[in-house]
Amino acid sequence: MNLPHIISKLVKAQNDFDSAAYASCFAENAAVFDEGKTHNGKAEIENWIDKANKEYHAIMEPVDYDEKEDMLSAKTSGNFPGSPIVLKYHFKLSGEYIQSLKVTG
Repeated sequence: MNLPHIISKLVKAQNDFDSAAYASCFAENAAVFDEGKTHNGKAEIENWIDKANKEYHAIMEPVDYDEKEDMLSAKTSGNFPGSPIVLKYHFKLSGEYIQSLKVTG
């Protein structure tokens, strides 16, 4: 599967449980929407993913990427009910960074 470099970097950071590397994939004023909450800016995104990593220990396995929609489908498994589940990661890219990410089931 041919993923944009920044999305490949995000998946690697997630699977390495590296919160700082994960946050570095985002633009300074980026936003993440997940589980009914919005996290704004790199610092808030790093805090959110660090907490999620500790709680869920989730691993992402890309299964499909829709270039037109900038949407990654990934089998996500970890310490949460229903694991594994295929989640959809809806990206808005801005240059070499992620401007926004919305995670849906």
